[in-house]
Amino acid sequence: MRAPSAIHCSLHETRTSACRPAGRSDFTFALVPECIAFALVAQINPLMGLYGAIIICTLTALFGGRPGMISGAAGSMAVVIVALVVQHGVEYLLAAVLLGGLIMLLFGLLRLGKLVRMVPLPVMLGFVNGLAIIIALAQLEHFKDSEQWLSGSSLQLMLGLVGLTMLIVYLLPKLTRAVPPALVAILGIGVLVWLLDLPTRTLGDMAQIAGGLPSFALPDIPWNLETLTIIAPYAVLMALVGLLETLLTLNLTDEITASRGHPDRECVALGVANMTSGVFGGMGGCAMIGQTVINLGSGGRGRLSGVVAGVMILLFVLFLSPLIERIPLAALVGVMFVVAQQTFAWGSLRVAGKVPVNDVLVIVVVTAITVATDLATAVLCGIVLAALNFAWQHARELYADSDVQADGSKLYRVHGTLFFASCTTFLAQFEPADDPQQVTLDCRHLSVVDYSAIAALKTLRERYQRAGKQLRVVHLSERCKQLLKRAGSDH
Repeated sequence: MRAPSAIHCSLHETRTSACRPAGRSDFTFALVPECIAFALVAQINPLMGLYGAIIICTLTALFGGRPGMISGAAGSMAVVIVALVVQHGVEYLLAAVLLGGLIMLLFGLLRLGKLVRMVPLPVMLGFVNGLAIIIALAQLEHFKDSEQWLSGSSLQLMLGLVGLTMLIVYLLPKLTRAVPPALVAILGIGVLVWLLDLPTRTLGDMAQIAGGLPSFALPDIPWNLETLTIIAPYAVLMALVGLLETLLTLNLTDEITASRGHPDRECVALGVANMTSGVFGGMGGCAMIGQTVINLGSGGRGRLSGVVAGVMILLFVLFLSPLIERIPLAALVGVMFVVAQQTFAWGSLRVAGKVPVNDVLVIVVVTAITVATDLATAVLCGIVLAALNFAWQHARELYADSDVQADGSKLYRVHGTLFFASCTTFLAQFEPADDPQQVTLDCRHLSVVDYSAIAALKTLRERYQRAGKQLRVVHLSERCKQLLKRAGSDH
């Protein structure tokens, strides 16, 4: 579908405003709690989320096709695998990660990354908005204590620290850009909590992140057909979700950096990274749009930023876990709220009255489905809606004009695209019963694209034959002639 310029400008403005220069290390502090949170969502050991982040972030940064993009243990993957973990256990999860990585690898080797071009811009905007809402909603879990919402002084303290964190992130760049605002906010709130001995939860209350180096081990499962039938559906869904989120994030990164990445290479690197994660005890992952936005906004445009992120997470696990565990959750929640705000394509709200209603509907539907289900379902539904809209619009654009020639014959000039959705409109342009004996169909401005179009031409010829009249078709393009020839038509 041809994207309206207003929507394109909306995306460009949103991405540009989201990427204000800051620094190069603040996104790592947000990546650690996110990976832990997503691991808890998947009901697995938080270390599996961190190991997955270390491996996937580092390998995709080194060998992927889009420098500056950050990958890790993503929330979309956690939602997909939770049922497998509950029903069959962690070892089956690792096997599914391994198989999912293989599917991603094959996808890249077959050079199918270009299929992301089939995703229209309104679908991308819906995807961005949906992920922003998911990021924000995920932070609400931190306002609970043992499944109960915080209240009283605990809630007031949490809200105050979150608000103060966001205020620092927003106001500090107005004073100086020498230091990353998110990092200053996290460290500042941490020091404040420590000095005043404020009773608020820290990262260590979520999970213990101390550990050693990941070790190689194949999943401890029966390697037979029954196991394959169990893990295959989850592996395929993981691969689909991971590839979609990665390729869409790659497109957004291209937009932000005004450069072009290599989607097939990124798919290959992502597949290898997931397979490696599976055999080293890590969960699956893909590109993370929130972390990518933070990284790009901090000036990280090369491979080094992703490698540093992976190495820093490893150092946190090995040596710095006692310090990291003391970071207040409120500070991390505040940073992630800012990420959600900067990720949301606010410009898409301003184009509501400037672009076709169908495009606005696609944005809204994809956003809602992304929040309610998962990215893969949302994108597929968006593509279907956009394709139906495209077909409907092109079907309506077909028209014909006619006039009677000096010799008494009638000439029809048809304009538009003849395909399955426009066949009825095409046939309605002609009047075999009232036309003269000789009729000419000028196809100079008509494109014949599918078998339904061939069948429509055949039906039109038969109608004139039944009326005892002759139909002559002229000025068919070479492509149309080849299509008719292959179909065995004698037009």
